[in-house]
Amino acid sequence: MTRTFTRAEAGKFFARLAKAMPAPKTELAYVNPYTLLVAVVLSAQATDKGVNKATEKLFKRADTPAAMVKLGEAGLIEYIKTIGLFRTKAKNVIALSEMLIARHGGKVPKDREALEQLPGVGRKTANVVLNVAFGEKTIAVDTHIFRVANRTGLAPGKTPREVEDGLLGIVPDEYLLHAHHWLILHGRYVCVARAPRCPECVVADLCRYKDKTKLTKPVSAKRASA
Repeated sequence: MTRTFTRAEAGKFFARLAKAMPAPKTELAYVNPYTLLVAVVLSAQATDKGVNKATEKLFKRADTPAAMVKLGEAGLIEYIKTIGLFRTKAKNVIALSEMLIARHGGKVPKDREALEQLPGVGRKTANVVLNVAFGEKTIAVDTHIFRVANRTGLAPGKTPREVEDGLLGIVPDEYLLHAHHWLILHGRYVCVARAPRCPECVVADLCRYKDKTKLTKPVSAKRASA
């Protein structure tokens, strides 16, 4: 396994990403903590673009748990049927909305344990909500972050939780709040799965990936800041 970065090396890594992307943010569209939660649940095994297309109309109709429950499972399906696993997701969204009303006064709790008790909400979803909606210094390890952490040597791990714990252990505190978004955007647009865009990578010289695509031009932040 590739050697994990030290905290000092991770600091250099994130300083580069921070310079290329000064204000990283989620690409999921939302209007409040509740719609963020729903969007993240819907995004499992789906693209942010696809989810945003569906929720653009959905959130105009239902942007609170009460409105969503009133819409109902069948009504919700009409908005999200273009998204993968839409029937299961519709069932979970209605159920979590009912639970939010019954247990939390219709509010999204700022608590990991309470979030993970909601139908369709696991650790990754809870981490996204805690980070984006409440400013908690969490890292939600999706496929992009898992790939970047392992490929670069930043925080290798065999499971998402191992990678999460590894990142939390080496990312300097000043970068921790936005680390999730820097990594996911880097993985989505530069350190892609099949053919990483190493010539455009701002951390190429720090990365320990042995099979880099050939560097034919100076490192550029253009793609990283997309």
